[in-house]
Amino acid sequence: MLLFAPLAVVTAENDIEDALSGFDEPGADDNLEDTLSGFDDGELPVEDTESARWLSGENWRITGDTGVSAAWNYAHQRPGPGETDWRGLSRLRARLRPELRLDLGNDWDARVRVNGFYDFAYLINGRSGYTNQVLRHYESELEFQDTYLRGSLGTNLDIKLGRQIVVWGKSDNLRVVDVLNPLDRRQPGMTDIENLRLPVTMSRLDYFTGDWRVTALALHEVRFDKLPVVGSDFYPYSNPPPEEDDIHDGGSNTEYALALSAVMPGWDLSFHLARLFDEETHLAVIDDGAELVHARIDMLGAATNIVFADWLLKVESAYFDGLRYSAAPGKDFARTDLLLGVDYNGFDNTTLTLESALRHIHSYDRRLELGPVPYQRNRLETAFRYSADFLNDRWNAIIVATRFGEALNEGGITRIQLGYELRQALELTGGLVLYHGRVQWPFDSIADNDRVFLELKYSF
Repeated sequence: MLLFAPLAVVTAENDIEDALSGFDEPGADDNLEDTLSGFDDGELPVEDTESARWLSGENWRITGDTGVSAAWNYAHQRPGPGETDWRGLSRLRARLRPELRLDLGNDWDARVRVNGFYDFAYLINGRSGYTNQVLRHYESELEFQDTYLRGSLGTNLDIKLGRQIVVWGKSDNLRVVDVLNPLDRRQPGMTDIENLRLPVTMSRLDYFTGDWRVTALALHEVRFDKLPVVGSDFYPYSNPPPEEDDIHDGGSNTEYALALSAVMPGWDLSFHLARLFDEETHLAVIDDGAELVHARIDMLGAATNIVFADWLLKVESAYFDGLRYSAAPGKDFARTDLLLGVDYNGFDNTTLTLESALRHIHSYDRRLELGPVPYQRNRLETAFRYSADFLNDRWNAIIVATRFGEALNEGGITRIQLGYELRQALELTGGLVLYHGRVQWPFDSIADNDRVFLELKYSF
């Protein structure tokens, strides 16, 4: 997957999109027990607050959150004639995300989750100053998120049907084997974690035997990343992209995945196999016209966590086959990604994380260097994360910095965030997002998007 991939005539490297994905990822694990309880389905916990009690019945409960967030762009220069003025207020978004939970009895339950928002910034600044694509994709949205039926088919067999999130991998910031759910990348570094991964309609079976679990998945909904559109301050091109191939859901387009996982005292291990559509696109000539196409690819991966005292070692590896690039038409490529990471939890209420991912293209073709977005044979990506709680967990701080290149000088993003619990279920969060790298694509086009942000969130 790639931040701007479907927009490019020549698709960019998978690692660049990962740089723009991790700034709203969950903080480092609160404790090692939670770390090794992984292989879950990515559900987000909802606090059992006082306010939630009156929104429940004998077999149902309504939870969720609502809030307002704002962002102020301070680094933009005066725009040219006909260009959108992104200086100043860029977000004033009101959001409501209710969730209905149903207990159906006999180990069955259901969940319906809806996400809706309206951004008043476009109305305040004047809607005529934005492209139709920006207004359509950024001003408002209403969609179903986690919406599924779940239950047990026997002592060792569970089933889950509907829109859901399945989290593979161990990393807090970089993606290697976590390939099943697309991401919301419309405003990299600004997306709330609750909205970062996008649920996909799928059928899931889990079979348990001893310490092991076998998970089989059929993904019926073909869904890709939400990306910056023409006119957005994160759109990195001067021209609109070619048309993209419309892949219908289900039938022969169904994607498949299989995982084998185990959680042991002090360590865990998982193996992953998937046949998917590539998140990235390549330019292909179809019916005497050019359009962006998603190739069908195969992925084989593995991941593990190992605990040593106050240290947690994370390792992920994945092999991708069937990749295609616009600069080398008609040729299939393979790539191996390797991630090494470590968490240190030796300080009170503090976690330090360092992760690096190396992505290597096999049978490298020098043509990949010649396009407007050059591909390197080897690409190194590094992420550092600091997270801490203070004053009886009323305050929390997060710093995330991601960089590319062996010398860490090929672009990246830094996010600095401070949160305060005003009272139970009411939290105020503010911070700063910085974009680095004025000579590397795509950072050369978004380096002046630095901004401050503020969010007030109430969970019910």
